[in-house]
Amino acid sequence: MTTSIIITFCVLILLAYFFDISSAKTRIPTVILLLLMGWAIRQLTVFFSISIPDLTSILPVLGTVGLILIVLEGSLELELNKTKLPLVKKAAIVSFFPLIVSGLLLAWLFSFYGGYDYKQSLVNVLPFAIISSAIAIPSARNLNSYNREFITYESSLSDIVGVIIFNFVALNAVIDATAFLHFGWQLILILVVSFFASVGLSYLLGRIQHHIKFIPIMVMVILIYMVSKIYHLPSLLFILLFGVFLGNLDELKQNKWIAKLRPDDLNKEVHKFREIATEAAFVIRTFFFLVFGYLIETSELLNTDTLLWAGIVVAVIFITRAIQLKIAGLPLFPLLFIAPRGLISILLFLSISQADKIDLVNNSLIIQVIILTALIMMGGMMGVKKEIKP
Repeated sequence: MTTSIIITFCVLILLAYFFDISSAKTRIPTVILLLLMGWAIRQLTVFFSISIPDLTSILPVLGTVGLILIVLEGSLELELNKTKLPLVKKAAIVSFFPLIVSGLLLAWLFSFYGGYDYKQSLVNVLPFAIISSAIAIPSARNLNSYNREFITYESSLSDIVGVIIFNFVALNAVIDATAFLHFGWQLILILVVSFFASVGLSYLLGRIQHHIKFIPIMVMVILIYMVSKIYHLPSLLFILLFGVFLGNLDELKQNKWIAKLRPDDLNKEVHKFREIATEAAFVIRTFFFLVFGYLIETSELLNTDTLLWAGIVVAVIFITRAIQLKIAGLPLFPLLFIAPRGLISILLFLSISQADKIDLVNNSLIIQVIILTALIMMGGMMGVKKEIKP
């Protein structure tokens, strides 16, 4: 039995790796293949009467760790210098305004036609308003350098800003001046924590001589994130700032305090750390979507009661995105199509309290929106010619 499980895990990871490297040619998003494979495994286990433990409880764990690693991986790639500022500005605007507008509009539609409380509706629709960097960043590999960087910045910022806004709305029974003041103090506190934690972890990364050094650093990053989350701090901001700090040592090394970290030597360790974070994110992301695919019921996928609402949600997502891209002076093709929903949407959906849940937003709606946005992205990417990376 143990041998069979190990063989199964190895085969699944290798298949996921094959999907990942072949997606550049097939233009089929890896997430669709992983979800399909997970669903197929479920059908096989039912057909052959194979007993599998309930995997529902591990999905939030895989999602949380995956989110941390994916944001860390993306933030390590971000370059902050004067030449990048216009790109960062546009990415920040395009990630923020469609998120807010689509969230408010969808909440109004759900409350008006569904008869739900507006704030309750807003909590439920915000997961749909956030781009999944776990899907968007790997899917942008065939784009030119500018578009790849734009998608990396935009989707990473969408994850972070989206989670912060979701937590703010979900955790405050009343959104008033007191709530904003409290949030401001939380923001200041996480910035202070991020500064000292980033410097401290960077120092350890450059000074630890033991042959095992990257896993302890990664575990400490996850630990700081989870402890910050307990106190309702916007902890994903720490992950972003830590990754950006490590990825931009060359821009910061003129500072005498940064010079004490020996940035030239530290850069070599950061390169290795980035590779490990990338590969760890791949494994966690793979199993997250496999497990989620395994938990999909065929009846949920084909639920006609939610299909119309799924179409409305997707239409709002892409209409608001098209308007914002046009305002920002960015080309609609291919950027319009790269707005997938995925890991972050699932994770936030699972975190909605029972008191805030509404019947309309269920597993079926989440699954259908994820698949529809992935299919639209696939259709858009089909028309992109592969470009040589600079």
